[in-house]
Amino acid sequence: MKKTIIASLLLGCWASAATSQVIAAEADLMAAMPTSQLSTSNSKAGQFNDWLPQMMSSFNALPEIQAQTARRQQAKLSIQAADRAVYNPELGMNYQNATDDTYTLDISQTIDWGDKRGVATRMAQLESEILLSDITLERSQMLAERLQALANQGQAQKALQFQQQQFKRAKAQLEIARQRTEVGDLSSVELQLMQLEVASNAADYALAEQASIAADGAVLGLFGDVNLPFYDFLNTLTVQASKFDVSPELPALKSAYQQVLVAKVAAKQAKAENAADPTISLSAEREGNENKVGVGVSIPLQFRNNYSEVIAVASEGITIAEQTYLAQERVLLQQQKQFSLSLPRLTQRYQDWSELVLTTSAAAVKNLAQQWRAGDINTSDYLQSQRQISNSYLAGLALESALYENWLTWMGASGQLEFYLNSQLPQTARTTVK
Repeated sequence: MKKTIIASLLLGCWASAATSQVIAAEADLMAAMPTSQLSTSNSKAGQFNDWLPQMMSSFNALPEIQAQTARRQQAKLSIQAADRAVYNPELGMNYQNATDDTYTLDISQTIDWGDKRGVATRMAQLESEILLSDITLERSQMLAERLQALANQGQAQKALQFQQQQFKRAKAQLEIARQRTEVGDLSSVELQLMQLEVASNAADYALAEQASIAADGAVLGLFGDVNLPFYDFLNTLTVQASKFDVSPELPALKSAYQQVLVAKVAAKQAKAENAADPTISLSAEREGNENKVGVGVSIPLQFRNNYSEVIAVASEGITIAEQTYLAQERVLLQQQKQFSLSLPRLTQRYQDWSELVLTTSAAAVKNLAQQWRAGDINTSDYLQSQRQISNSYLAGLALESALYENWLTWMGASGQLEFYLNSQLPQTARTTVK
């Protein structure tokens, strides 16, 4: 009886320091547990102003984005170049040495009868619009890639923090297990189970560290900086769940739609380029003491080649462009349907997880540890419960990642992402492709 009391006292003394470490680790672990992102609309996670302006500033400073600015300027210059006159006047001078010397001066001007200039200008305008649409789509896709990298970095940091706290808690519990074994309150087999649990947590911690390093490397490669601010914005994703707009004005389709217009203008251009443009000439001639004035008109005779095949080829381009647009529209519609089906389902599963896991995990961690230290549950059940809690938390992180990926994939592929992000910025920080 006395030995049992003494052993209990010794266990209490030896375990006090380790227990305090466990309690601290549990507090850190509960702090690491996420709160529901989708249930609060005023949380910091939804405040784009806290991080989005700096991210957009870093994005717009990238060399590839600066190259897009040059491409836009190039398109504007192309329109100006196309809107110039097609034909310049021609000046001719001639001298003939004979009994009566002859001096001739003539000027000629070919008339743009087929409106080559107007068609070329319209073509340049359409090509410029196509370029701007392509740039808008490229920017949305690049933003989606970079936001995904930031989201992955954030998820990796959450997982790393969680595994760090799990490892810290497991080591503290192992110290208590050793002390309980010394006083006979725990078997050597259970001690070995605790040691294996610590080893498993150490491996998970190492893998989480590797994943975090890889996520940091991805952000560094895309931004040239690894410490960009980023906060979760899962609560804003549901706003987009009911906004589906697949139309020719969508950036992902606008370029293809304009290609149809280009093909139609190309058919007109083929007719204009091969039109028989007349040339009018005016000449002045002095032969000896006699002055002469002449007026001439020349018109190409398209007898040997009327260019009908060239015009037919250009006309077939309209059909090709139309079918290409329909194919791209079909692909985008499929992506839209997949998005409209998957996002609400993922959102519902995430809400279920938030209600079932987040509201119970923190208390469960504390209660299980207390019951195990009191001997109310055996070590195997305790470790199994801990693994269930860990798996539940990591499943929530996987759901968060899936939500981000699903939303960013659609917004990037459809070309709507930059417009949406700009709408979240203060007026002074907004940037658009013009």
